[in-house]
Amino acid sequence: MDIHTAPPPSHPTKTLQKQWLEALGALHYVLAFLFLGWLFALLLYYLLFTRLWPLTVIYLMWLYLDRDTPSQGGRQYDSTRHWEVWKQQRDYFPIKLVKTAELPPNQNYVLGSHPHGIMCTGVFCNFLTNCNGFSQQFPGIQPWLATLAGLFHLPVFRDYIMAAGLRPVSRHSLDFVLSQPQLGQAVVIVTGGAQESLYTIPGQHCLALKRHKGFVRLALRHGASLVPVYSFGENDVFNSMTFTKGSWQYVFQVIFKKIIGFPPCVFWGQSLFSSNSWGLLPLSTPITTIVGAPIPVPQLSTPTEKQVDHYHRLYMEALERLFEEHEESCGVPTSSHLTFR
Repeated sequence: MDIHTAPPPSHPTKTLQKQWLEALGALHYVLAFLFLGWLFALLLYYLLFTRLWPLTVIYLMWLYLDRDTPSQGGRQYDSTRHWEVWKQQRDYFPIKLVKTAELPPNQNYVLGSHPHGIMCTGVFCNFLTNCNGFSQQFPGIQPWLATLAGLFHLPVFRDYIMAAGLRPVSRHSLDFVLSQPQLGQAVVIVTGGAQESLYTIPGQHCLALKRHKGFVRLALRHGASLVPVYSFGENDVFNSMTFTKGSWQYVFQVIFKKIIGFPPCVFWGQSLFSSNSWGLLPLSTPITTIVGAPIPVPQLSTPTEKQVDHYHRLYMEALERLFEEHEESCGVPTSSHLTFR
């Protein structure tokens, strides 16, 4: 068992009110991510045993009728991209978005986002919200962040994440987005998935990418350019614990993954009231998301494995160059290396 501790956060001079607003903004994201779906599920179950039971029945009937909506465009509300809470969350770390090349709106894109980290904080802030001016930096581009399809089975929570612009990371859902007549669609996929969260070690940069090629096949089917994205600092916002292979904790993770679909990870941040105590508040370490240059991809309805491997290799090489070009400016020691599993 190994415990990985992130460096202590720095706290620039801010008013007490501003510090509290930022901390609550960051905590809101964590609590919604971890508990909101289960909270509403339990609430609907509880209402079944009260006079308000018709509310649960009506909602479940509507949920059944609405089951295909997440994979067929969803229900995004642009106003959610501009909520004040996202700006407070951005300032807490802080989170930055860096553009390195133009993304012309006359084509579609598949953005591969790395690393997963614990909760994909940087990619959520920069692509699902407009608090860092994505719409101004990339005019005409509509980003869609893909996440676990199972989250869209959680009552009420599914509507909350759909309103923000999240989509299931399923073939049907992503094909639907990239098949729209309006060009400028950008699907953002955290390619390492939840498995990569187990590699979240502060100060290290390890990606689950060697065998993850579905996003390349998606790009080839639609002729959408591949774009590498790397968020420096994503692995540093929580402390984490990994388990040695063969330990009972490791065996539990493997079994849990087979049953649920993703492995559990042990992580912690700091307390809302004291930076010296454990809690769910992330550490305020900077996150800088670098958006790389697009890699042109031909449209091939049935790409061969050789073609997939070719563009997957080009993508990995471009991602490695992006990392090396920006690691120093993002505070990463030049002795650090990007590794693939």
